[in-house]
Amino acid sequence: MVNDDLEQGRSRRLRQYAIEQALARLVTERPGFEPESIVAAICAYEEEGNIAGVLEKMPVSLDGQTYTTLVVVDGGDDRTAEIARSFPGVVVIEFPVNLGHGVALQVAYRYCVDHAVQFVVTLDADGQNDPGEIAQILAPLVADQSDFVLGSRVLGVDKTSDRIRKSGVRFFSFIMNRMTGAGLTDTSTGYRALRVTMLADVVDRLRQQQYQTSELLITCLKRGWRASEVPTIWHPRHSGATKKGATWIYGFRYARVVFGTWWRER
Repeated sequence: MVNDDLEQGRSRRLRQYAIEQALARLVTERPGFEPESIVAAICAYEEEGNIAGVLEKMPVSLDGQTYTTLVVVDGGDDRTAEIARSFPGVVVIEFPVNLGHGVALQVAYRYCVDHAVQFVVTLDADGQNDPGEIAQILAPLVADQSDFVLGSRVLGVDKTSDRIRKSGVRFFSFIMNRMTGAGLTDTSTGYRALRVTMLADVVDRLRQQQYQTSELLITCLKRGWRASEVPTIWHPRHSGATKKGATWIYGFRYARVVFGTWWRER
């Protein structure tokens, strides 16, 4: 047990050091920079074949309002960070090592909390989400109808071909609805809009280095925040392979996070 505690402490300190290095580099690259009140956050790990296509599709404004595009590059050995930096106005936080998708999201959330951002929209770096839909996913937050808006591929259109994963989306939505009473159709989507005051309430409770989608949603629901959905179109990955692992491994790990978070927050 003592050795386990020492190892966990060492890993935690190394992770924090890597995050501090990334944030310090951002300050050096963009001294005095402050984000807009809306941030579109894209977490990317070795997506050099996809990130340019996503950034090219980012809208000029959101119903006339300016916003900041933030790319959190989760380590890796390819040109993802270099390509993201080549786009004018794109802000990049680059980890020196791979820390995990959940950690990258937490850093994006904390950045938005620390800089008094009002809303943050998260979308994938692999081309599966259409940036042109950001405004409609954000709309219920702007209208103060919701605090957590999910882009639902079940209400919309799922153009991917993996039937097992499609079944998994519905299965885990059923499980999470039974746990929380939420009545949502797509609880595992990474395309979502979030009120930053809600993130300030929950970010210190997040623990997952991967598979953080369900942890965030369950924690927010259990703490009384409002969740809703809008239809979205889910496209096949533009290039490369998913980083989530084989379908059965992903399903097992995702289930572990779902039940673990529910037990912690019950």
